[in-house]
Amino acid sequence: MICRIWHGYTTNENADKYEKLLNEEIFVGIKKRSIVGYKGIQLLRRQIENETEFITIMWFESIDSVIEFAGENYEKAVVPEKAQMILSRFDKQSQHYEVKTQDLK
Repeated sequence: MICRIWHGYTTNENADKYEKLLNEEIFVGIKKRSIVGYKGIQLLRRQIENETEFITIMWFESIDSVIEFAGENYEKAVVPEKAQMILSRFDKQSQHYEVKTQDLK
C-alpha cells in the first residue's frame, strides 16, 4: 500500500470555496477515472494564522497505481488549474510512503 500526501494553502476567506471544489468536483473526477489500485482519499483541514492548510492523503495499492493517476513523473503534484486559482501556495511535489502497518478500526 502506498500513501500519497500533498499540502495546499489558501486564504481563510477562500477555504470553504476550495473545500467545496475538492469535494464536489476534483475528488469526484478522480473517482470517475476508475484507476486500478486507487483506494480512496482523505481531506484534512486546519486554520493557521492568516491561512487555511489542506492536506490530501491518497491511498493506492502500488506505485504503478500512483503512476496511472499522476503519470510517469508521479512525484509531481496534480493540481487542476481551477484549484490553483484559489490556492495561495501549494506543494509542487507529493510525498509517497510505503504503508508498513495498517490498523484502521
